[in-house]
Amino acid sequence: MARVKGAMMTRKRRNATLKLAKGYWGSKSKHFKMAKQAVMKSGNYAFAGRKMKKRTFRTMWIARLSAAVAPFGMNYSTFMNGVHKSGITMNRKSLSEMAIHDPAAFAAVVEKAKAALN
Repeated sequence: MARVKGAMMTRKRRNATLKLAKGYWGSKSKHFKMAKQAVMKSGNYAFAGRKMKKRTFRTMWIARLSAAVAPFGMNYSTFMNGVHKSGITMNRKSLSEMAIHDPAAFAAVVEKAKAALN
């Protein structure tokens, strides 16, 4: 039985990794061994970054809502408590967008939340 050589597939795999490492500084974009380590590490950073992105956006929405309800004499936690008690099922993202783009509708939501607390 003939022996199968793996040079073609090995080269293909290595080129795929080197393609992912394109633009990296120095040897990390040229040498397979270093490129493999850099690509693995950058994959880990990308994975963690996708999780962090969600956290930072949520933090931003909360900060926006806190600033938006301050003129109404409320803080963020009492506002959210009132929103939940009044049965409004909007999430923080849509509430913060409403506060920016439609202040009149947001004021109505705040009044509803205040009424639910009393």
